[in-house]
Amino acid sequence: MSSSSFLFSNGVILHPSDAPPVSTFLESHPGAYTTTRTHNNASFLLFWDRHLQRLANSARILFESKPDFLFESSKSSFSLPSLPATSSSRWDSTVRSLVNDALSEVVPVALGEKRVGEELAVTTLVTGNLEKLKEIDCVGGDGFSALLDVRVHVQPYVLPAFGFGVNGAHLAVVGRGRDVAAAKYSNWVRFVLSVDCIAFVHHLGFVFYAVRIERGKMEKLCD
Repeated sequence: MSSSSFLFSNGVILHPSDAPPVSTFLESHPGAYTTTRTHNNASFLLFWDRHLQRLANSARILFESKPDFLFESSKSSFSLPSLPATSSSRWDSTVRSLVNDALSEVVPVALGEKRVGEELAVTTLVTGNLEKLKEIDCVGGDGFSALLDVRVHVQPYVLPAFGFGVNGAHLAVVGRGRDVAAAKYSNWVRFVLSVDCIAFVHHLGFVFYAVRIERGKMEKLCD
């Protein structure tokens, strides 16, 4: 696998010399995340609609029940105002728009550097912007999308040259589960990286990722 990783963050594309590994990327920011990959020579993203829906739902759940897992602040401790519930459809449409806009910026650049036989692993993180939250009078108003920052990490992915003799899914996980089980968020990744944990997922030979999290080093993430 080459090391040509790219990161789209705050409207700027970081190239391989500046883009961190995906584990460092997720450790560095709070928020809801999802990871998928391309298929058929990077012609499409696997289960992308499902990933977007999960991402939007995770962000909404964190916003309503655990906002400190969503919002980023330069201060070590901060207080949040009372946050009203927002409709699932609003979250879905907003997250889809922001994420797809970000993808349209960074994926073409990564495709230009992709080697023959490689796919792309795409990790998307949605983070709440605390400073913008303080400036908005009505969260449900037109400024709702301004509350969210979207970062997209893209790196090459080569399908593993191994498999099982039979179809099926195999999973083994060691470690504490997520505090907010219905949401995927980066704070949990930071916890997992602090313990020894091995997980492996294989399904019909082509979807999801081989995962190994051991002694603070993470090679891949999975759903």
